[in-house]
Amino acid sequence: MNRTDRLYALVEELRACAPRRVSARELAARYEVSVRTVERDIGALQQAGVPIFADVGRAGGYTLDPSRTLPPLNFTPAEAVAVAIMLGRAGGTPFSRAARTALHKIVTAMPEADGATARELAGRIRFLTDPASSEPASVPAVLEEAMSARRVVRIAYVDVAGAETVRDVEPLAFTGASRGWYLIGWCRLRGTFRVFRIDRVRRAALLDEAAPERRLEEFDEAPRDFVMRPLEFV
Repeated sequence: MNRTDRLYALVEELRACAPRRVSARELAARYEVSVRTVERDIGALQQAGVPIFADVGRAGGYTLDPSRTLPPLNFTPAEAVAVAIMLGRAGGTPFSRAARTALHKIVTAMPEADGATARELAGRIRFLTDPASSEPASVPAVLEEAMSARRVVRIAYVDVAGAETVRDVEPLAFTGASRGWYLIGWCRLRGTFRVFRIDRVRRAALLDEAAPERRLEEFDEAPRDFVMRPLEFV
């Protein structure tokens, strides 16, 4: 059993046993791996957002919160791959990390046969990417957290002329266009609203300060050739 299949199997095993706790030793014996391997696999699943809880001690073990898991989904393999394609294009966006964990949850919740077929089909999809792209992977994640937590973020930003400045920014919104993704925020360095291209943010650090409440309607600097529309859940 390869690691991907084992991760899927671990989640299904914990879901089937919930709310009973299953020890690492039990799981290791079942999948014929070491206890350390099980612990690493569980850690990887937890980092991906799977709600696995651990209790230490003789009666301890791992359990899955059934109220926060997805039941088996009725995605066809082709539908799952279609979702994966769209999420795969989230690289470099503020939600690229969340896209990866969302895809993992979808595939994990699919019936085993459909999940295997979807992974095989996904193996025949290829993206063309720019090898010169040097955007730090941590930057979008920090900006996502700043937006979600409504906290001030300190960024090192390179403008079109190549000059770098350090600014404290109150995040207001993200906007996407054909050229990439942008952060709209109140720039304390300039004392006004500014639009920052995310791929020009070289470093980003979350500050402890909560961002003051500001209304997106106050921002009126959208390009005249574009209409800004909200993301809709349908």
